Amino acid sequence: MHPRMITIFLIIVLTSSLFTLQHGTSLEAISEKTHAVSPLQQARMHVSINQIICPDGLEIVMKKSDGSPACIKKNNVSILIERGWAIHVLPEYTTTGTKNSDMFDGGPFKIKTIPVSYFENTTGYLAEPIQGNGFPGVILIHEWWGLNNNIKSMARGLASHGYIVLAVDLYAGQIATTPDGARQLLLSFDEQKGISNIDSAASLLRHNYNATKIATIGWCFGGSQSLNYALSGNKLDATVIYYGQPVTNTAKLSVIKWPVLGFYGDKDQSISIDKVKEFKADLDNAGIKNEIHIYPGLGHAFANPSGASYAPKETNDAWNKTLSFMDKYLK
Repeated sequence: MHPRMITIFLIIVLTSSLFTLQHGTSLEAISEKTHAVSPLQQARMHVSINQIICPDGLEIVMKKSDGSPACIKKNNVSILIERGWAIHVLPEYTTTGTKNSDMFDGGPFKIKTIPVSYFENTTGYLAEPIQGNGFPGVILIHEWWGLNNNIKSMARGLASHGYIVLAVDLYAGQIATTPDGARQLLLSFDEQKGISNIDSAASLLRHNYNATKIATIGWCFGGSQSLNYALSGNKLDATVIYYGQPVTNTAKLSVIKWPVLGFYGDKDQSISIDKVKEFKADLDNAGIKNEIHIYPGLGHAFANPSGASYAPKETNDAWNKTLSFMDKYLK
């Protein structure tokens, strides 16, 4: 085909795809067209990053450097994420339907909640039992969406089991409801400032609420930050990680002097199962008490009800294991 004819053909494909998107046709209906268009071109056509179509055998990720989309081989996803080149893409956040917090039975304690200023101009969400005292503290770390109502509900549910729970805000009040919005928040996140943020939360729980023992818990982005804080040299009594990025360096892990609980799916395209097993082995080699649970057949974010990977049975099992773990090491 003559080069000029190829150019005209591509212009027609792009124009047709953009027209179709603007007039409400499903992405499935234009999949054959967008397969011929690069991820970046699709993004410029206002296709949400979690709906960008990749050729068969490739998976969408976003580049950590600038948040732009890229289609890469599936077996390279976890490697590039581990190296810090890519960030995985999660599904749309839903404001209706089942939430994590709706799936669990409440504990025996009645609770109260208050907003608390704990770090610079940041306000967290604190839930604590009304009756009694001397409860352990838990720092709850949100997903990449930010400190939304779902996370606040999780804080209330955990507090009802006898914990003072501070749901921290690592995004300074900003909340995303789309993957594109979450991507922008994640790109602006300062990891060292995040460590300081969590450390201020721990200080508040110790000094203002007399929490003698403290754990961190987080999902996905929050799971990674839960582990990062454990590796920062600050003291804790337990660390809980829901499919956060594992660290496989025995020397780095050796700073942890308390038990670690982790949950992963063996079909997670963002975190290779071999990496999780290596993480478990390195924890063992460093003499760190740990429980690393790998659920067969599950992908990333299996505990997120808004996603296609959601697994209610395993999520409930993980939650019960979390409560047992915290009761054992914090109470």
